[in-house]
Amino acid sequence: MIYNQWYVVLDSKELKKNKPLKIKRFSENLVLWRNDDGSISCIHDQCCHRGASLSCGKIVDGKVECPFHGFLYDKSGKVTTIPANGKNASVPESMKVKYYKTYENYGLIWVWYGAEEKITAEPFFFTELKDFSYSSFKDHWGVHYSRSIENQLDVVHLPFVHKTTIGKGNKTLVNGPVVEREGEMITFYVNNVVDDGHTKPLKPEEIKDYKDFFYLKFHYPNIWQNFIADKVRAFAAFVPVDEENSIVYIRFYQKFIKIPVLKQIVNYFGKVSSIIILRQDKRIVITQIPKKSTLRMDEKLIIGDKPIIEYRKHREELMAENNK
Repeated sequence: MIYNQWYVVLDSKELKKNKPLKIKRFSENLVLWRNDDGSISCIHDQCCHRGASLSCGKIVDGKVECPFHGFLYDKSGKVTTIPANGKNASVPESMKVKYYKTYENYGLIWVWYGAEEKITAEPFFFTELKDFSYSSFKDHWGVHYSRSIENQLDVVHLPFVHKTTIGKGNKTLVNGPVVEREGEMITFYVNNVVDDGHTKPLKPEEIKDYKDFFYLKFHYPNIWQNFIADKVRAFAAFVPVDEENSIVYIRFYQKFIKIPVLKQIVNYFGKVSSIIILRQDKRIVITQIPKKSTLRMDEKLIIGDKPIIEYRKHREELMAENNK
C-alpha cells in the first residue's frame, strides 16, 4: 500500500443513512455510517472494550453504539459513553479506536490512508466526467489491487483476452506504447495493428504523432479513465481489500444521449458491455501468480509492457517517499 493517499473505497449509494456498514479495506475491518446531515464517519470495526464488531450495532445521535455493552463511539473513534458507568461518568482517553478521514463527491467515497497531518488537498478526480451520465457496477477479484490495476495498463492482451469484443481484428502488433508521467498521473498512448509478417512495431521513441493514438490515464493510487471517444468514457476504481483481494468499480460514461429514457437505455447497455469485457479480464487475471505485483519479480517483460513497468516504478517511488 502507498501511504498518505486518498483511496476510493465505496460507491456513495452503498452507504445508507443511519445504518452502519462493514467493509474490509487495507486488510482492516472498518465501519462507516452516514448521519442525517449526510456526513460520513469511518472507524476501526472493533470495540476497544471486548472486541465486538461495531457494525453489528446501530447509530444513536450520530454515533455508533456497540451491540455488546452499548459503548458509544463518535466519528473520531473515541468512546463518549459507557452505559455501565453512568451517562455522566468521564471516559478515559485510552478508550478509543482508529478513525479515518473521509471525502465524498462524484458519487464516490474516499478514505485517507495515512497521517491526517499529511492531507494537503481533496482527492483527485477526472472532473470532466461530471458532465456525463453513467451506469455502474462492482466486481470482486481474488487478486491484490495492483494486479487489477495492471490489467487496465496492459496493451498487449486485447486480441487474445478480448478477441470477441474490443480485441476483434487480430491486431497483435503493438506500436509503442508511449508513456508520460506528470505528478501522480500516468498517460499512455498505443496503436495496435495487424501483423502482416513484414511490418516492425515502432519503438516509443520512434513515434512522433503518438498523441493521435488511443490513450488511457491512471491516477494514483487507484483510479483510471479510458478515452473511448470524445463523448464516451470508461472509469474504474481499483479498491484494495487485502493482500489477495480487491474490488473493481466500473462506470460507463456517455454524453451523446441526453433524453432521459434513451439515456438510461444506452447507459444500461454500456454497463452490460463493460461487465462482459471486465469478466473476460477477470477470468485470466485471477490465475496470475503471485497475486500481488512488485517492481522486481520473476516476470520477463517486453516493450509492450512499458505502462506496467512505469506503474511499478512510480508506485515503488511513492511507497519509498510516503511510507517512511
